[in-house]
Amino acid sequence: MMKKKVWIDTDLSVGMTRHKRDGYCDVDDGYAVLQLMKADNIEICGISAVFGNTLIENSYPLSKQMSSDFALGEIPVFRGAGEAINLREVKSNEAVEALAEALQKQPMIIMAIGPATNVGLLLLKYPELKNKIQEVVLVAGRRTAQDYFKIGNKGNHAQDLNFDLDNDAFRLMFEHGVPVTLCPFEISNKVWVKAEDLDALAKGDKGNQWLAEASRAWLQQWVDQGAEGFNPFDVLASHYIIAPEDIISEYLNARLEIHQDDTVKTNVKEVFKSYLLCDKKEGFPVKYCYDVVPGYHKKLMDSLLK
Repeated sequence: MMKKKVWIDTDLSVGMTRHKRDGYCDVDDGYAVLQLMKADNIEICGISAVFGNTLIENSYPLSKQMSSDFALGEIPVFRGAGEAINLREVKSNEAVEALAEALQKQPMIIMAIGPATNVGLLLLKYPELKNKIQEVVLVAGRRTAQDYFKIGNKGNHAQDLNFDLDNDAFRLMFEHGVPVTLCPFEISNKVWVKAEDLDALAKGDKGNQWLAEASRAWLQQWVDQGAEGFNPFDVLASHYIIAPEDIISEYLNARLEIHQDDTVKTNVKEVFKSYLLCDKKEGFPVKYCYDVVPGYHKKLMDSLLK
């Protein structure tokens, strides 16, 4: 079998407490990385850490830990950006240089499941390598500014965090003509991981046990918001790379627009933000994933419990 060459760019935060407010960080990035590690048709060429759900000081050692504990340390790990791109003072980093070196050797798919900062920096520093990027698969985007990212049933709206943290990185990918596939909230909110799924993972191998234990507090946060489980956002990106036939998508055009910020609860002032919108109007071509095939949940669990 010809294996797909994949580079993982991630803001791993499994099991960590939030650095800006009380509570626990997202765990779905760990599911995505572990799923790729277990896939027979995937060769992970490297992992680059980036800021996002947590600080780079956290995501980098956690990326090294996943390589060491679940891939025998055979996947090289590199420290990437700790903040969004500053177009007035563009600085490279260890991860960008490693990714450039890897692309010079062979074309690759990039799974960017945090802010796409490292990818944007790569395109600024090494624009000649854009044709070596087979595809960038990201977790971001929506169809309209009124498509809210709801968490539970208590009226809370979540950010389109990966996009919100570095708009310029997405703009750079579009302007360089890099093939982009988006796995937005629209698809991930159709997939749920519940307590019984964590119980099944807890009976699996070391990686599954680690994920199950780290996910309990994250699941409880969603339950406290009125949900019965949590959406494993990033795993839709990894599953698309492994088995695109399990993911339903269409070709749309993407663009950046300014609208009122739907995550700000205040009647005192109006707050605006940039949105990544995808539809049939003018824009940059993207593949937009919006649904999963029947029986998807079992396919997901089977892929993790291998």
